[in-house]
Amino acid sequence: MKKLLTFIIILNFTACAELQDVVNQLPQGNGGLSQVDIGNGLRQALDLGIDKQVTKLTQKDGFFKNELVKILLPEELQKVDKALRDIGLSSLADEGLKVLNRAAEDAVGEATPIFVDAVKGITFNDAKNILLGDNDAATQYLSTKTESALYAKFNPVIKNSFAKVGADQIWSNLINKYNAIPFTNNVNPDLTDYVTNEALKGVYKMIAVEELEIRQKVSSRTTTLLQKVFALQD
Repeated sequence: MKKLLTFIIILNFTACAELQDVVNQLPQGNGGLSQVDIGNGLRQALDLGIDKQVTKLTQKDGFFKNELVKILLPEELQKVDKALRDIGLSSLADEGLKVLNRAAEDAVGEATPIFVDAVKGITFNDAKNILLGDNDAATQYLSTKTESALYAKFNPVIKNSFAKVGADQIWSNLINKYNAIPFTNNVNPDLTDYVTNEALKGVYKMIAVEELEIRQKVSSRTTTLLQKVFALQD
C-alpha cells in the first residue's frame, strides 16, 4: 500500500478533474464507499499522518525525551559542554541542552498550515511518483515542497522561542563562562540556525514514522472508515 500521501492527494483533488483519474484507478468493488467516504477517510489519514505527529513534538519533552528527534549539541559546542562539566558546571550544561529542545517544541506547531498548503499543490505525476516510491516517499515529497517555507517560518519563531524559554540568556551565560576559561578558543555559534534545521529534521522524521505505520500496519487504521479506505490500496 502506497498510502499516506496517496489519500491526501485524493482528498485535495476533490474539486479537480484529476480526482476522477485517481479514483478510477482504485480497485472495483470498493465496498460501497462513496467519494465522500473516501475523502473523509483521507482527512482522518491526514490527521494521523501530520497533525498527530506535529502535536506530539509541540508537547513538553516532545523533542527532549524523544530519542528519534532529540536535539544534541553541535560539534562546536560539545567542547563547551565538556569544559563546563570539567569545572563543575554540569547542571548549567544540562540546562543548556534542554532549552535548545524547549525552543524547538515551542516553535514546531507552525508547521501544520505549511504542510496542508503543500498538499494542495500535488499533481497527478507527483501522485504516481509517490505511489511507486519508497516507504517514506510521501515524507520526501513534503520535505521537497515545504523545507524552504518551513525554514523561513521557523527561524524567527525559534529566535522568539529562545527568548520565551530563556535559552538566549542561558546560552549567553554558558558561552561567556566557556570563553573566560584560560587557553580556550572563543566560540560564537549561530544557535538559531542550528536549532531551526534540527527542528525541521525532527518534524520530517516523525511524519516518516507515521507514514510507515499507516503503510504497513492495519492496526494503525484506527477507525472503520480508515480500515475500509486503506484496504482499497492494500
